[in-house]
Amino acid sequence: MTQANRKKWSPCNSRMVSSPVIVRTQAILQKEMVREFLAELISMYVMMVFGLGSVAHMVLGDKFGSYLGVNLGFGFGVTMGVHIAGKISGAHMNAAVTFTNCALGRLPWKKFPVYVLGQFLGSFLAAATTYGLFYTAIFNYSGGELTVTGPVATANIFATYLPDHMTLWRGFLDEVLLTGLLQLCLFAITDKGNNPAQQGTQAVVIGLLVVIIGVSLGMNSGYAINPSRDLPPRFFTFIAGWGVQVFRYPCPPFLR
Repeated sequence: MTQANRKKWSPCNSRMVSSPVIVRTQAILQKEMVREFLAELISMYVMMVFGLGSVAHMVLGDKFGSYLGVNLGFGFGVTMGVHIAGKISGAHMNAAVTFTNCALGRLPWKKFPVYVLGQFLGSFLAAATTYGLFYTAIFNYSGGELTVTGPVATANIFATYLPDHMTLWRGFLDEVLLTGLLQLCLFAITDKGNNPAQQGTQAVVIGLLVVIIGVSLGMNSGYAINPSRDLPPRFFTFIAGWGVQVFRYPCPPFLR
Protein backbone atom coordinates (compact mmCIF):
# COMPACT_ATOMS: atom_id res chain seq x y z
CA MET A 1 0.00 0.00 0.00
CA THR A 2 1.43 3.40 -0.96
CA GLN A 3 1.91 6.19 1.54
CA ALA A 4 -1.00 8.08 -0.05
CA ASN A 5 -3.33 5.10 0.41
CA ARG A 6 -2.19 4.59 3.99
CA LYS A 7 -3.00 8.21 4.69
CA LYS A 8 -6.38 7.85 2.99
CA TRP A 9 -7.37 4.80 5.07
CA SER A 10 -5.71 5.74 8.35
CA PRO A 11 -7.68 5.38 11.63
CA CYS A 12 -7.28 9.10 12.20
CA ASN A 13 -9.19 9.85 9.01
CA SER A 14 -11.90 7.36 10.03
CA ARG A 15 -12.32 9.18 13.31
CA MET A 16 -12.48 12.48 11.45
CA VAL A 17 -15.22 11.15 9.18
CA SER A 18 -17.31 9.84 12.08
CA SER A 19 -16.70 12.76 14.42
CA PRO A 20 -19.54 14.96 13.06
CA VAL A 21 -22.02 12.18 13.84
CA ILE A 22 -20.59 11.79 17.33
CA VAL A 23 -20.64 15.53 17.87
CA ARG A 24 -24.27 15.77 16.76
CA THR A 25 -25.22 12.85 19.00
CA GLN A 26 -23.47 14.45 21.95
CA ALA A 27 -25.20 17.75 21.22
CA ILE A 28 -28.59 16.03 21.21
CA LEU A 29 -27.86 14.20 24.46
CA GLN A 30 -26.86 17.47 26.10
CA LYS A 31 -30.30 18.95 25.50
CA GLU A 32 -32.21 19.25 28.74
CA MET A 33 -35.43 17.60 27.58
CA VAL A 34 -33.60 14.69 25.96
CA ARG A 35 -31.66 14.03 29.16
CA GLU A 36 -34.84 14.23 31.24
CA PHE A 37 -36.66 11.90 28.85
CA LEU A 38 -33.86 9.34 29.06
CA ALA A 39 -33.63 9.74 32.83
CA GLU A 40 -37.32 8.97 33.26
CA LEU A 41 -37.10 6.07 30.82
CA ILE A 42 -34.10 4.40 32.48
CA SER A 43 -35.21 4.98 36.07
CA MET A 44 -38.69 3.67 35.27
CA TYR A 45 -37.22 0.65 33.50
CA VAL A 46 -35.01 -0.25 36.46
CA MET A 47 -37.82 0.20 39.00
CA MET A 48 -40.26 -1.87 36.96
CA VAL A 49 -37.84 -4.72 36.22
CA PHE A 50 -37.21 -5.15 39.95
CA GLY A 51 -40.90 -4.71 40.80
CA LEU A 52 -42.36 -6.99 38.14
CA GLY A 53 -39.67 -9.56 38.79
CA SER A 54 -40.69 -9.70 42.44
CA VAL A 55 -44.33 -10.23 41.43
CA ALA A 56 -43.27 -13.00 39.05
CA HIS A 57 -41.50 -14.72 41.93
CA MET A 58 -44.64 -14.53 44.05
CA VAL A 59 -46.97 -15.79 41.32
CA LEU A 60 -44.76 -18.42 39.68
CA GLY A 61 -42.43 -19.63 42.41
CA ASP A 62 -43.67 -21.67 45.35
CA LYS A 63 -40.65 -20.84 47.51
CA PHE A 64 -39.14 -17.78 45.90
CA GLY A 65 -41.62 -14.96 46.45
CA SER A 66 -44.07 -13.36 48.86
CA TYR A 67 -46.26 -10.28 49.15
CA LEU A 68 -43.61 -8.68 51.35
CA GLY A 69 -41.08 -9.46 48.65
CA VAL A 70 -43.24 -7.59 46.12
CA ASN A 71 -43.35 -4.54 48.38
CA LEU A 72 -39.59 -4.64 48.87
CA GLY A 73 -39.01 -5.15 45.14
CA PHE A 74 -41.02 -2.10 44.17
CA GLY A 75 -39.87 -0.02 47.14
CA PHE A 76 -36.16 -0.50 46.61
CA GLY A 77 -36.67 -0.44 42.86
CA VAL A 78 -37.92 3.11 43.40
CA THR A 79 -34.83 3.80 45.51
CA MET A 80 -32.55 2.72 42.67
CA GLY A 81 -34.57 4.81 40.21
CA VAL A 82 -34.16 7.91 42.37
CA HIS A 83 -30.40 7.32 42.51
CA ILE A 84 -30.32 7.02 38.71
CA ALA A 85 -32.39 10.06 37.76
CA GLY A 86 -32.91 12.19 40.86
CA LYS A 87 -30.49 14.96 39.85
CA ILE A 88 -31.56 14.96 36.20
CA SER A 89 -35.35 14.80 36.03
CA GLY A 90 -36.31 14.47 39.69
CA ALA A 91 -37.01 10.76 39.06
CA HIS A 92 -40.79 11.11 38.99
CA MET A 93 -41.33 7.59 37.58
CA ASN A 94 -45.04 8.32 37.90
CA ALA A 95 -47.39 10.20 35.57
CA ALA A 96 -49.50 11.30 38.57
CA VAL A 97 -46.43 12.83 40.24
CA THR A 98 -45.50 14.61 37.01
CA PHE A 99 -49.05 15.93 36.63
CA THR A 100 -49.06 17.24 40.21
CA ASN A 101 -45.73 18.99 39.74
CA CYS A 102 -46.99 20.63 36.55
CA ALA A 103 -50.28 21.67 38.17
CA LEU A 104 -48.40 23.28 41.07
CA GLY A 105 -46.03 25.14 38.76
CA ARG A 106 -42.97 23.13 39.73
CA LEU A 107 -42.54 21.81 36.20
CA PRO A 108 -43.48 23.43 32.86
CA TRP A 109 -46.47 21.80 31.16
CA LYS A 110 -44.43 21.43 27.97
CA LYS A 111 -42.35 18.80 29.78
CA PHE A 112 -45.35 16.74 30.83
CA PRO A 113 -45.59 14.66 27.61
CA VAL A 114 -41.79 14.21 27.56
CA TYR A 115 -41.72 12.82 31.09
CA VAL A 116 -44.78 10.61 30.63
CA LEU A 117 -43.56 9.25 27.30
CA GLY A 118 -40.24 8.31 28.90
CA GLN A 119 -42.03 6.65 31.81
CA PHE A 120 -44.41 4.72 29.57
CA LEU A 121 -41.66 3.51 27.27
CA GLY A 122 -39.47 2.44 30.18
CA SER A 123 -42.38 0.59 31.79
CA PHE A 124 -43.32 -1.14 28.53
CA LEU A 125 -39.73 -2.27 27.96
CA ALA A 126 -39.53 -3.54 31.53
CA ALA A 127 -42.67 -5.64 30.97
CA ALA A 128 -41.14 -7.06 27.80
CA THR A 129 -37.90 -7.82 29.66
CA THR A 130 -39.76 -9.53 32.49
CA TYR A 131 -41.75 -11.60 30.00
CA GLY A 132 -38.53 -12.67 28.30
CA LEU A 133 -36.83 -13.57 31.57
CA PHE A 134 -39.77 -15.57 32.92
CA TYR A 135 -41.15 -16.88 29.61
CA THR A 136 -40.58 -20.56 30.34
CA ALA A 137 -41.77 -20.25 33.94
CA ILE A 138 -44.98 -18.51 32.81
CA PHE A 139 -45.85 -21.22 30.30
CA ASN A 140 -44.88 -24.02 32.66
CA TYR A 141 -47.07 -22.54 35.42
CA SER A 142 -50.09 -21.84 33.19
CA GLY A 143 -49.92 -24.96 31.05
CA GLY A 144 -49.41 -22.86 27.94
CA GLU A 145 -52.50 -20.67 28.46
CA LEU A 146 -52.18 -16.93 29.03
CA THR A 147 -55.14 -16.06 31.23
CA VAL A 148 -56.29 -13.02 33.20
CA THR A 149 -58.45 -14.90 35.72
CA GLY A 150 -58.51 -18.35 37.23
CA PRO A 151 -56.14 -20.48 39.31
CA VAL A 152 -53.23 -20.15 36.86
CA ALA A 153 -53.72 -16.52 35.84
CA THR A 154 -50.49 -14.75 34.94
CA ALA A 155 -51.60 -11.32 33.69
CA ASN A 156 -51.36 -10.09 37.30
CA ILE A 157 -47.58 -10.36 37.04
CA PHE A 158 -47.64 -7.27 34.86
CA ALA A 159 -50.65 -5.15 35.89
CA THR A 160 -52.95 -4.80 38.90
CA TYR A 161 -56.40 -6.45 39.01
CA LEU A 162 -59.09 -6.02 41.62
CA PRO A 163 -60.02 -8.90 43.94
CA ASP A 164 -63.59 -10.21 43.98
CA HIS A 165 -64.61 -8.14 47.01
CA MET A 166 -63.82 -4.85 45.22
CA THR A 167 -65.96 -3.01 42.68
CA LEU A 168 -64.46 -0.91 39.92
CA TRP A 169 -65.47 2.38 41.56
CA ARG A 170 -64.18 1.33 44.98
CA GLY A 171 -60.92 0.40 43.32
CA PHE A 172 -60.80 3.80 41.63
CA LEU A 173 -61.36 5.64 44.92
CA ASP A 174 -58.79 3.43 46.64
CA GLU A 175 -56.18 4.36 44.04
CA VAL A 176 -57.05 8.06 44.31
CA LEU A 177 -56.55 7.98 48.07
CA LEU A 178 -53.30 6.03 47.97
CA THR A 179 -51.88 8.22 45.20
CA GLY A 180 -52.81 11.30 47.24
CA LEU A 181 -51.02 9.89 50.29
CA LEU A 182 -47.99 9.11 48.15
CA GLN A 183 -47.82 12.64 46.81
CA LEU A 184 -48.38 14.23 50.22
CA CYS A 185 -45.54 12.23 51.75
CA LEU A 186 -43.26 12.95 48.78
CA PHE A 187 -43.75 16.68 49.33
CA ALA A 188 -42.99 16.23 53.03
CA ILE A 189 -39.82 14.26 52.30
CA THR A 190 -38.51 16.90 49.86
CA ASP A 191 -39.84 20.12 51.48
CA LYS A 192 -36.74 22.03 52.57
CA GLY A 193 -38.87 24.56 54.47
CA ASN A 194 -40.40 21.93 56.73
CA ASN A 195 -38.71 18.74 57.95
CA PRO A 196 -37.17 17.06 54.91
CA ALA A 197 -35.20 13.84 54.80
CA GLN A 198 -31.48 14.28 55.37
CA GLN A 199 -29.38 14.99 52.31
CA GLY A 200 -28.47 11.72 50.63
CA THR A 201 -31.22 9.70 52.32
CA GLN A 202 -34.16 10.81 50.17
CA ALA A 203 -33.95 7.83 47.83
CA VAL A 204 -34.11 5.31 50.67
CA VAL A 205 -36.89 7.18 52.45
CA ILE A 206 -38.98 7.35 49.28
CA GLY A 207 -38.44 3.64 48.75
CA LEU A 208 -39.57 2.95 52.31
CA LEU A 209 -42.65 5.08 51.66
CA VAL A 210 -43.65 2.79 48.80
CA VAL A 211 -43.05 -0.27 51.00
CA ILE A 212 -45.22 1.23 53.77
CA ILE A 213 -48.09 1.95 51.38
CA GLY A 214 -47.91 -1.59 50.04
CA VAL A 215 -47.78 -3.45 53.36
CA SER A 216 -50.52 -1.34 54.96
CA LEU A 217 -52.94 -0.43 52.16
CA GLY A 218 -52.10 -2.54 49.12
CA MET A 219 -54.62 -5.36 49.49
CA ASN A 220 -57.66 -3.71 47.89
CA SER A 221 -56.36 -2.56 44.53
CA GLY A 222 -52.75 -3.73 44.31
CA TYR A 223 -51.59 -0.14 44.93
CA ALA A 224 -50.51 0.71 41.39
CA ILE A 225 -50.68 4.40 42.48
CA ASN A 226 -49.13 5.17 39.12
CA PRO A 227 -50.57 5.15 35.57
CA SER A 228 -47.02 4.67 34.25
CA ARG A 229 -46.68 1.49 36.29
CA ASP A 230 -49.97 -0.11 35.22
CA LEU A 231 -50.96 0.97 31.70
CA PRO A 232 -47.85 0.15 29.61
CA PRO A 233 -47.48 -3.41 30.99
CA ARG A 234 -51.22 -3.89 30.44
CA PHE A 235 -50.77 -2.90 26.80
CA PHE A 236 -47.83 -5.29 26.60
CA THR A 237 -49.91 -8.21 27.86
CA PHE A 238 -52.59 -7.36 25.31
CA ILE A 239 -49.99 -7.54 22.53
CA ALA A 240 -48.20 -10.60 23.95
CA GLY A 241 -51.27 -12.84 23.91
CA TRP A 242 -53.40 -12.28 26.99
CA GLY A 243 -55.96 -10.54 24.80
CA VAL A 244 -58.51 -7.80 25.29
CA GLN A 245 -59.57 -9.28 28.63
CA VAL A 246 -56.73 -7.35 30.26
CA PHE A 247 -58.81 -4.20 29.73
CA ARG A 248 -62.20 -5.71 30.58
CA TYR A 249 -61.64 -7.37 33.95
CA PRO A 250 -63.29 -6.60 36.23
CA CYS A 251 -66.02 -5.45 33.89
CA PRO A 252 -68.50 -2.92 35.37
CA PRO A 253 -72.18 -4.01 35.36
CA PHE A 254 -73.22 -1.59 32.62
CA LEU A 255 -70.72 -3.21 30.23
CA ARG A 256 -71.64 -6.83 30.99
